[in-house]
Amino acid sequence: MRAGRLSAVHVTVGYHEDFLGVVQNLQVWNRWFEECGDVIARAVTCDEIRAANAAGKTAILFGLQNPLAIGADIGRVEILAQLGIRFCQITYNQQSLLGAGCFEPHDSGLTPFGREVVNEMNRVGMVIDLSHAGHQTAMDVVAYSSRPVTVTHANPDAWHPAPRNLHHDLLQALAERGGMVGFSLYPHHLRGGSDCSLADFAEMALEMMQSYRAGMFGIGSDLCQDQPDSVVNWMRNGHWRKHPAPPVAFPDCPSWFGDNRDFPGLAPGLEAAGMTGAEVAGLLGGNWMRFWQEAFVKP
Repeated sequence: MRAGRLSAVHVTVGYHEDFLGVVQNLQVWNRWFEECGDVIARAVTCDEIRAANAAGKTAILFGLQNPLAIGADIGRVEILAQLGIRFCQITYNQQSLLGAGCFEPHDSGLTPFGREVVNEMNRVGMVIDLSHAGHQTAMDVVAYSSRPVTVTHANPDAWHPAPRNLHHDLLQALAERGGMVGFSLYPHHLRGGSDCSLADFAEMALEMMQSYRAGMFGIGSDLCQDQPDSVVNWMRNGHWRKHPAPPVAFPDCPSWFGDNRDFPGLAPGLEAAGMTGAEVAGLLGGNWMRFWQEAFVKP
């Protein structure tokens, strides 16, 4: 991350973990902050991100890709925020108590409990993430939330149809309500998969910035670096299947983005597609910081 000059990274500390499982993951990170304190620092505010950068460190922000840690207890939203959780997804692929995931055969939308959680996340300054949510559930959240929301890692489905990628009307709704989208670099979300070229990705990004609102886009790499395939199977299956689905493997990364060290190489490709220096700077971090500056603060 330091070699890639990353200012801040949103790290997942909960997929199928319950509340205690998330706490245990946070304990692991606390040890890493002790052992690797020369290169990383915990952050929950934009000021702490800037302080980490001034000290030559990458700021680490925590998020949940699944609301299982909340359970059916609305009070846990504030507790999780107090533990440093800055982001939480409404669901992860399957149905949750809050809404439907993108792999559900029927999307019933945001639930009554989901509305309560959205209200509470708005109140405590936790960012609502719609990655992995079903389309109707995502549209409901954008319309219902009193604060702008985000899709941290996805691409437009008009460029590459995939269950996780985004319909035009959701992108339009996010643009109108001040939301954010992080362009994903995960091969399953890219046209051509692992063979997608940087030029194709950059052209897509520029077209989206011109079609919607340039300041609403950033990078949400969805990078899982140096992890065994057992990790992606945990992400997909957790413990909810009695008979696990066939094992899956991480796809090969595109040649131009293999790990964190390749982030600086995105800029020349984006500029070659026709982006200005200011647009590239916004896409590679400035837009996220502007969004977080408002989103992390209690109203």
